[in-house]
Amino acid sequence: MSETLGPRPWMTAPQTVAVFDSLEAVGGADCARYVGGCVRNSLIGQPVSDIDIATRLAPDQVTAALKAAGLKAVPTGIEHGTVTAISGGKPFEITTLRRDVTTDGRRAVVAFTDDWDEDAQRRDFTLNSLYARRDGTIFDPTGHGVADARAGRIVFVGEAEDRVREDFLRILRFFRFFAWYGVEPADAAALAACESLRGDLATLSAERVSKELLKLLAAPDPRAAVALMARTGVLGEILPGPIDLARFDGLVAIEEDQLFETDAVLRLASLLPDDQFGAVAFAERLRLSNAERDRIAAALAPTPVLKSWMSPREIRRALYHQGHQVFRDRAKLAWARADRTATTPQWRGMIALGEGWTAPAFPLTGRDVIAAGAPKGPMVGQVLAEVEAWWIDHDFLDDRMSTIEKLKSVVQGMAF
Repeated sequence: MSETLGPRPWMTAPQTVAVFDSLEAVGGADCARYVGGCVRNSLIGQPVSDIDIATRLAPDQVTAALKAAGLKAVPTGIEHGTVTAISGGKPFEITTLRRDVTTDGRRAVVAFTDDWDEDAQRRDFTLNSLYARRDGTIFDPTGHGVADARAGRIVFVGEAEDRVREDFLRILRFFRFFAWYGVEPADAAALAACESLRGDLATLSAERVSKELLKLLAAPDPRAAVALMARTGVLGEILPGPIDLARFDGLVAIEEDQLFETDAVLRLASLLPDDQFGAVAFAERLRLSNAERDRIAAALAPTPVLKSWMSPREIRRALYHQGHQVFRDRAKLAWARADRTATTPQWRGMIALGEGWTAPAFPLTGRDVIAAGAPKGPMVGQVLAEVEAWWIDHDFLDDRMSTIEKLKSVVQGMAF
């Protein structure tokens, strides 16, 4: 008897029904099946976010079927047989069954087929080579996908080295799926293939590598996967050394223990050396966004050094200069290196104080400096900076008159 997912809310949603109805109106019953992540996640009780569909219909037939049903069809990967349907505002990736004709480790030339088994054989892992009819009936062409998914085994379809040579990004995908769904020990054949071919990661585009790496680091607990990457030399192919695994492990433990949200960008920063300029070069080489680059660089700046025993006044000063995001990032990284058993309350309190404090606006402007007798020009900025430093030293004194008096004394003491 075939195993079934049973009807799930995502399967019976009107948007999903409309897509399947449109395809079956052209290709008949069972011309399309759910595939990959939505089947896998439903099987193991994980949330389903994306719904991918495999079909015997050719891409032009898919496009015509969707348009006939009043649905939008977007040719997102037409050379590989992929059309994205937009139904009720939700995207559905629909891909024609295919087989690889040629591959070079970065891209593949494919031919379309109507054979479900042939399509399964070109996929990466057994737990991703699962299909389900619209009624939930599961098809497992490799014969191992269901069992591997439930057991947390990340196993390549067929020969591991063959699958990796087809697309070297599968090295990172192996560790990403191990981080999200895997259980130790990792598959020995998969590890051997990833280690043997790790040098070929250099042939991939930086954008593909960074996207996969950040997905991996976003897993609830990627420590085991990252440790395996380091052991096999894969991590060293991507990150500049030395790699700070201890700080990374500490950060993940803090997020887990303190119920902080997982933060892939900060986790990436935790692995890097404390070298602000090196971090910028790395971020640019990996084609991270400007915001991600700047955040990592700020988190790894050498000063100011944050300590768990800082006073509230010192914390407010650091917050004023760094801003909430940078302060929180630097506090977490410093905490990750500390003796968490002894200092957790202090670090937790420091971050809480930072999240609850709003930096006041400096009460003076250039007009106030000129009104106090300073001439227009560069001197205005110098005076403002000196008075602002005094104001910060006095813990952001909430007394404009006292600040103006300080301004007057600074102006009177300067030679113009």
